[in-house]
Amino acid sequence: MRFFFAAFIILILSVVIFFGFRRDTYEIFGLATESKPGRFFLEPPIEIFPDMDHQPKYKAQTSTDFFADGRSNRKPIQGTLSFDQPIGDEYLLTGQMKGDWGNGLPVEVTAELLERGKERYVINCQVCHGATGIGNGIVSQYGLGGIASLVDERIQQQPDGQIYYTIVKGKGQMGPYSHIEVKDRWAIVAYIRALQIKEGATAASMMPPQPDLEEESMEEEASSTLEEADAVDDIAKVKTASKQSTTESLSQ
Repeated sequence: MRFFFAAFIILILSVVIFFGFRRDTYEIFGLATESKPGRFFLEPPIEIFPDMDHQPKYKAQTSTDFFADGRSNRKPIQGTLSFDQPIGDEYLLTGQMKGDWGNGLPVEVTAELLERGKERYVINCQVCHGATGIGNGIVSQYGLGGIASLVDERIQQQPDGQIYYTIVKGKGQMGPYSHIEVKDRWAIVAYIRALQIKEGATAASMMPPQPDLEEESMEEEASSTLEEADAVDDIAKVKTASKQSTTESLSQ
């Protein structure tokens, strides 16, 4: 390594001896005299370590001679779509149906979906809402207050689409989590519903009254774990029925 530095120093000295100091360098250090004024160069100085200070690029709102209109900013190609512009199933992508909140999960509820939802919840949500969703995450111990309890009655009464929308857009002091993939967002919604069931919410309290549905006894609290098939079936039935009912009511 010492040979490298020795060679490097010799190279620098060689460059200085051959080209000489720039005139401004002499002036800065007070070395300029009539006999040794320094040199002016017509070309930019040699930069051994440019550190990307001069990049071949155009900055926003600057002019250029490269394009006929003189603008560096270019219009998007015809047909270009924003990366976050919803395409396809409106409810799947936005949580809304014809401008109103939809209800029901547009994806198949399975044990794998709930497990995925739990994983994404732990990564993105648990730090604030806590492991059980009651709003006692680690950040609450460091002065952040007003964290919503996801098992609160108010959240239980919200349609699935509204919870989905909150994940995407954020609300209050909660920022948007639009970086989460669409299916993972719905997986989180399903896991939140499972948390509500586990915390004692009944299936009837999680959906608005539907006159077209057969009356079923839903008084027994769900206490089974997330891995049990019974809990998965209960959620699937509630979400499928509520989505069908909501779609019928909106189409009328």
